[in-house]
Amino acid sequence: MQHGIYYAYWEREWDGDYKYYIRKAAELGFDILEIAAGPLPGYTQTELLELRKCAEDNGIRLTVGYGPVRENNIASPDAEVRAHAREFYKDLFARMERLHATLIGGALYSCWPIDYSQEIDKKGDWERGVEGVAEMGRIGLDYGIETIGLEVLNRFENHVLNTAEEGVRFVKEVRELEPRAVNVKVMLDTFHMNIEEQSIGNAIRLAGGLLGHFHTGECNRMVPGQGRMPWREIRDALKAIGYDGTVVMEPFVIPGGTVGKDIKIWRNLVSDVSEAALDEAAGDALRFQRFMLDK
Repeated sequence: MQHGIYYAYWEREWDGDYKYYIRKAAELGFDILEIAAGPLPGYTQTELLELRKCAEDNGIRLTVGYGPVRENNIASPDAEVRAHAREFYKDLFARMERLHATLIGGALYSCWPIDYSQEIDKKGDWERGVEGVAEMGRIGLDYGIETIGLEVLNRFENHVLNTAEEGVRFVKEVRELEPRAVNVKVMLDTFHMNIEEQSIGNAIRLAGGLLGHFHTGECNRMVPGQGRMPWREIRDALKAIGYDGTVVMEPFVIPGGTVGKDIKIWRNLVSDVSEAALDEAAGDALRFQRFMLDK
């Protein structure tokens, strides 16, 4: 497996100095740094190449995460928004190609977080999402995007895909509509599964060969090993399906800023949020995760 961490563990905004976090990830022993898609459209071609070189020089693979804003909702009932989203993803995939980043994951079938003060149309959002993601998968192939991970989220953050069963069914419908879209896969996250699944192990087994990306974190969003997630059950299920792909921890422990507001972190989840303490916890979590999932 390749083990990674999401840069926003250290940040309060959905942006950051990715070169800095590439070096930090390498020093801590990670294989992957996951970065946010949102800022990438503002990068020049030169800046993208510099970021790629930094990753290559430090032996770090870049993956991309995205919680689509409403204007990039590929399943919007507004045809103009859907058209805008298609152009956004086409441009994003071109930028990812320049970065040599071949994997993107998130609520790409919808937007995030959902505004539940508005009327919800799950059936319509599902059907439009299948159509949009099928096209997204086809476009992604032109730019070398090997994995488009559709993240299964808890009910409080999205309404379309809440369980592994829904994720599998959605991906199968996408592939039926566009057989070339083999890069469209299921993405599971232990934090969300802890809320929605009756059995985390069975959910992983159900995803099986369609599982393309895996996020880890504790039930309260702390780093792996500092909570009560059933790691042996998770390990056994991943082993049962022969999963040997990307495993990226996505902890959030710091309140404040846009990240804290969107993730709903209202207190320090750890007693010491200094960078040194966060680094130490991330390193310990990486060793724990490798031990639990690789052994």
